Amino acid sequence: MSHKTAIITGASSGIGKSCAQRFASEGWNLVLVARRGEKLAQLTTEIETEYKVKVDSLTLDVRNQESGDDLVHFLDKQNITPDLLLNNAGLAVGLSPIQQGEFDDWERMIDTNIKGLLYMSRAIAQLFIKQGFGHIINIGSIAGKEAYPNGNVYVATKFAVDGLTKSMRMDLNQYGIRVSQVAPGAVETEFSLVRFKGDEARAKSVYDGFQPLSGADIADAVFYVANAPKHVNINDLVIMPTAQASAMLIKRDN
Repeated sequence: MSHKTAIITGASSGIGKSCAQRFASEGWNLVLVARRGEKLAQLTTEIETEYKVKVDSLTLDVRNQESGDDLVHFLDKQNITPDLLLNNAGLAVGLSPIQQGEFDDWERMIDTNIKGLLYMSRAIAQLFIKQGFGHIINIGSIAGKEAYPNGNVYVATKFAVDGLTKSMRMDLNQYGIRVSQVAPGAVETEFSLVRFKGDEARAKSVYDGFQPLSGADIADAVFYVANAPKHVNINDLVIMPTAQASAMLIKRDN
């Protein structure tokens, strides 16, 4: 059993929660980061009870510029040496054409999906360089490979993640730090509920007529990337439901 340690942002639900469970099931210790402290505490207790691994949790918002330094301070205080940073925190809000976009929606997506990833990566990359090892995995999206109507700002943020992953890999190459991206297609989580601002019927309709990916499917892919031999880096892994051939093309039964 491994006793490595993974930092997972956006860990309280969806892909982040599934990754936490998957890594814990293989003996990894965890540092779980999310905004929702109550859900984080509950998940921490569940995982420690079921998998008997060490789980530390930190309630913070990656959108805050000091969040990366706060995380590093927490790791130092708890005497934790991390092996992996999983930049999972992200969201889509709204599905409007560019001329009708809401500024608040744009700010939330840019601040979380781009700036949050940068704040976390900057701080932890320095730590990885200092300790001489580490791996950063960014959760991207098929939206970072193909644009689609009304996706505009969300698409832009995920194209940014795609580009940042490549550039970060170049910057950290000389230090032996691995940098990877896992880019999912349609995954049934809270994603659509957030995008449609709590409209459950509209969120559910996104997945009608086909079997989307689950958080567990993505967790399997992330675990594979994280556990490749040290001389192997999975640069980019795009994972889609069988029914989904592109960002827009989905075979539905109805």
